[in-house]
Amino acid sequence: MNKIFPNKLIKKNFNVNQFFKLKKFLLSQGIVIKKKPTFKLGYEKFKTLYLTSLSSFLIILAAYIIPLFSDINPKVAKNLEINNSNKKFKEVLEGGELENKSKIDEGLDLSNILEDVFKFEDLPEDTVRLSASTIEQLFKDTNYSLSEVRKNKKVKPIRLSLLPNEIKQIESSKKRKSLFIQIILPLILEENNLILLDRKKLFSILNKNKNSKKEINWLNRKFKQYGVLNKDIPTLKVRMDIVPVSLAIAQAAKETGWGTSRFALEGNALFGQWTWSGDGIKPAGAENDTKHKVMKFKVLKASVRAYQRNLNTHSSYKSFRQLRAQLRDDSDSLDSLLLAEQLDNYAETGKEYTKILKQIINQNSLKDFDDVKLMPLSVKYKNLI
Repeated sequence: MNKIFPNKLIKKNFNVNQFFKLKKFLLSQGIVIKKKPTFKLGYEKFKTLYLTSLSSFLIILAAYIIPLFSDINPKVAKNLEINNSNKKFKEVLEGGELENKSKIDEGLDLSNILEDVFKFEDLPEDTVRLSASTIEQLFKDTNYSLSEVRKNKKVKPIRLSLLPNEIKQIESSKKRKSLFIQIILPLILEENNLILLDRKKLFSILNKNKNSKKEINWLNRKFKQYGVLNKDIPTLKVRMDIVPVSLAIAQAAKETGWGTSRFALEGNALFGQWTWSGDGIKPAGAENDTKHKVMKFKVLKASVRAYQRNLNTHSSYKSFRQLRAQLRDDSDSLDSLLLAEQLDNYAETGKEYTKILKQIINQNSLKDFDDVKLMPLSVKYKNLI
């Protein structure tokens, strides 16, 4: 049966009666007339509902998709972790609290650790040993006195290579101590300045996104210099730091009897470091089977450098380095009295040794020298004053 839809009919001059007659006639012929269905969703009536539903759907979709896009690429995340570590350990090098301390400052490569100390052995043999009176006159002519240093906080850059033999003949303990401090103070400050310059350069390198070949080579030299295994940056940061001036003076005073010991006068050994293989001086009264000797050096400066390297690398002084890092974090200043307590392994007398060091520091007001500056010999040192 055929179907005809009335909306297809021409509506012009439409007559209802005629339409029903036509419908009846068509029906008799087997033709059915039906109205074409229309589908209207009532948009205007439900407009608000439609918009609300669509908005809700979009919000839910966004909440699901955005976290997917915010995930960091693994390679980028790795870089971010490294950068964050560098930032934290910059604080460590200035004292920040050590994380995973058991993994930091571990192991020691001894193969190149004293290479820059041994270079002093190449100095000419004609080093002049000045007399005590000559040295005293030199200090007087240059207006270099400990009272002026305490007042102005500046030290004249006078570097002497040898102690005067007459120092042990100076009867006045005050005069003898003063002369000894005047001689070694510039040497200690100079070594500290070199370390501070290295620390500044280290941080500058680590803060760069890309380093030059020259900078990388410098880093590799420092890894060897501080005996760092596996090129571990956190370990290098913890080890590359200074020894407070007052503590260094106190140890030199204790180990040499304020410069009068045979080791100091014959071997320029200011800190009584032992050696089992290098050139050294055998202690008097030592048993025949004694294998260790006291290291000797060509000049006093080499002894100071070897001492700094010893405290900064040897496993016996790891607690010293950890406390130093913590002190940096707390106040950026290093308390020699606190650090001295961590040097019980330096001598066989242990804690008694540390008590003596603190007595020397207090009785001679050595902390007065912790904040003094060495007057520069060159422009590169001016920023440290």
